[in-house]
Amino acid sequence: MQPNTTRPIVIQGAHVVTMDAGRAEYRRGHVVVEGNRIVAVGAGEPRGYADATLVDGTGCVLTPGLVNTHHHLYQWITRGLAVDHTLFEWLTTLYPVWGGIDADAVHVAAKGALAHLVRTGCTTSTDHHYVVPRDGGDVFGAEIAAAADVGVRFHPCRGSMDLGASAGGLPPDHVVEDLDTILVESQRAVERWHDPSFGSMLRIALAPCSPFSVSTELLKQSAVLARDLGVRLHTHLAETLDEQDFCMERFGCNPVQYMESLDWTGPDVWYAHAVHLDDRDIGVLAASGTGAAHCPTSNARLGAGIARAADLYAAGVPLGLGVDGAASNESCCMLEEAHHAALFARARSGPRAMTVRQSLELATVGGARVLGRENEIGSLEVGKLADLALWRIDTLAHAGITDPVAALVLGSQPPLELLLIDGREVVRRDEVRTVDETSVAAEVAAAHDALVAKAG
Repeated sequence: MQPNTTRPIVIQGAHVVTMDAGRAEYRRGHVVVEGNRIVAVGAGEPRGYADATLVDGTGCVLTPGLVNTHHHLYQWITRGLAVDHTLFEWLTTLYPVWGGIDADAVHVAAKGALAHLVRTGCTTSTDHHYVVPRDGGDVFGAEIAAAADVGVRFHPCRGSMDLGASAGGLPPDHVVEDLDTILVESQRAVERWHDPSFGSMLRIALAPCSPFSVSTELLKQSAVLARDLGVRLHTHLAETLDEQDFCMERFGCNPVQYMESLDWTGPDVWYAHAVHLDDRDIGVLAASGTGAAHCPTSNARLGAGIARAADLYAAGVPLGLGVDGAASNESCCMLEEAHHAALFARARSGPRAMTVRQSLELATVGGARVLGRENEIGSLEVGKLADLALWRIDTLAHAGITDPVAALVLGSQPPLELLLIDGREVVRRDEVRTVDETSVAAEVAAAHDALVAKAG
């Protein structure tokens, strides 16, 4: 998607939440966008933009676009299955279904999931795609095409598994790959798609799935390859107590200690979930700059536990939010993650454990930091990319709530008046403008029925 090259866009009259270093807010402020950059932010109305496109933000709160740091887009067509299972039960139930995906199914699922995600204020999303059926076609390219259709800033992670059921892993053998194939295809994905430039709409990471579905050698060699190629590393870690037991029995240490021994810590690494951490683990993440994607809704759906998000935040660990896969979080709503992050932190650690502004920080500049893009996105500042969300809080559900940020984080999701990604209008008045929602919904329903029928 090309940057906006038309007239400047002036949004004024909104409560502006900048998330800049000083956490400035303007009760009736403005943001000016030229092309794909923010060129002015401040109080009142800007001067010198008589020829601009004016957006009246009265009754709205303006925030940076939300950043989703963990997802599995292909799962959008397998929602509502295994709804009362533990993680390992859920995986063994769904792997046979997921084994039937192909590039066409992944494209439909990704388009549906991303179209819904932008309606929840998300402007940048990762994806962790690790199911690669042998006869499934170019599943990774399919989701990249879907992201371009929707217009979202995209960080897909080339996932992998090399431990099938016959080797003691959980997934069926036909959805895992051998080590050499994984390394070749991972390098090919980076060389084909990764764009490291400022303002990039597409960056690739390498992402072996988890300690219980990949070999030690795959983790080691993926780390070397990623650093040779200059891309980030991602994996699931410390999600459940079952995983903790697995690592202790198999490797004689806990998950973080295991990853630390394989050079899987550092500012180029982030873990999904990070639920079961001790004080030493948190210290390792903080000292090394290793990030974490907090997924409170999915962790609750699967009964995995409540992450020590307040402790991670206090320690200075790069911390963002993730909706996780739609098969373990049917709502996939970024504002809901901010809502649950605040509530679960307080449920675990007391009423002052996390403020509403801190939870919104995790959803914006915190997520940008996890992805290494805090100098480009995550806050409303001059020179940054024009990724922003304008929320209407003057309707029945939110009118009269004193604090606009509390209305956003603690209330139900308000109508999304406008979403700009790279300066382009992607959502207007709660309607996605880049794809036809009705058509996509029909495609999703058909793909779901076909995939479930295929699994028998």
